[in-house]
Amino acid sequence: MNIHAPLILDIEGISLSADDRRRLAHPLTGGLILFGRNWQSRAQLSDLCAEVKDIRADLLIAVDHEGGRVQRFRTDGFTHLPPMRALGELWAQDSPDLPGSGVLKACEAATSAGFVLGSELRACGVDFSFTPVLDLDHGESGVIGDRAFARDPRVVSLLARSLMHGLLQSGMGNCGKHFPGHGAVKADSHVALPVDKRSLKTILADDAQPYRWLGSVLTAVMPAHVIYSKVDSRPAGFSARWLQDILRRQLGFQGVVCTDDLSMAAARQMDGRTLNYVEAVITALQAGCDLALLCNRSVVNGGIELDEVLDALAEAQLKGHWMPSEISEERRLNLLPRSPARPWDELVRSNDYMQALDRLP
Repeated sequence: MNIHAPLILDIEGISLSADDRRRLAHPLTGGLILFGRNWQSRAQLSDLCAEVKDIRADLLIAVDHEGGRVQRFRTDGFTHLPPMRALGELWAQDSPDLPGSGVLKACEAATSAGFVLGSELRACGVDFSFTPVLDLDHGESGVIGDRAFARDPRVVSLLARSLMHGLLQSGMGNCGKHFPGHGAVKADSHVALPVDKRSLKTILADDAQPYRWLGSVLTAVMPAHVIYSKVDSRPAGFSARWLQDILRRQLGFQGVVCTDDLSMAAARQMDGRTLNYVEAVITALQAGCDLALLCNRSVVNGGIELDEVLDALAEAQLKGHWMPSEISEERRLNLLPRSPARPWDELVRSNDYMQALDRLP
């Protein structure tokens, strides 16, 4: 077993190049994140995932597959999942003379969405999806928008718990994002660094509540690329205050903390300057992240930046600038499914899958 493999990297195409194979075999690589460009068909995706596992069975194959506008695979049998807001809207749709029935219907639909999402991905060899979004819909954030279940943290928590239950039925873990909450800021953290000026007390009593209430069922958490200026001058993903003091100690979270994409323009802003990729990865790991996500670098200059990060992280380890964590590695391995996946043809003929499709809004 590796001492600690903290990097989640990407690949350029629909199959592995020699460079992809070399990077995935590197002992500091912990996983692969897939994008739409890596998709052609279910057969191709299954072959690609099998290729990855032939290199190292412990590599985590992950994807951003939430439903709505964030769903990487949409053709060749994959179900078009609704945006999470559609589940939140079901909450208030009671049947005549049956108060509260909308709540039950919404929770059932969320469980079905999680089951369908996880089962279809796993049938093709994908281990993990970065879902669900736990951000509250304050009506401020265009990048979150209908990806959020609702405005009320209680509604968000119950629907997310139901979705996680469906993921668990499929044998997949979950990732709550974006801690402690991205929904109250307007700026898109893909291109600018949002600043949330609310107090810690306000954030903990509202946006961060789902993380408190779901602590026993969350397997992973992704911090927001947001500065909460009254709490720390650093973005949450680089902040030991947020990750160690608040998330770990105060809220008691024991699972994986994985950065959001560190290639984003805003993601590497800290203390008035832009960190390079190596600095960003090391800063995030030192702050308390277990895994660092570096996306869309394989498509630039042959992926040379990925090689630079792998080399520099290995050098930082030798020089004692970064210490691998056995606990972080154990957490990473815990994200891998523990049960065999059902083959696609068997899945789509099964009663539980057909019933889950019927329950989707």
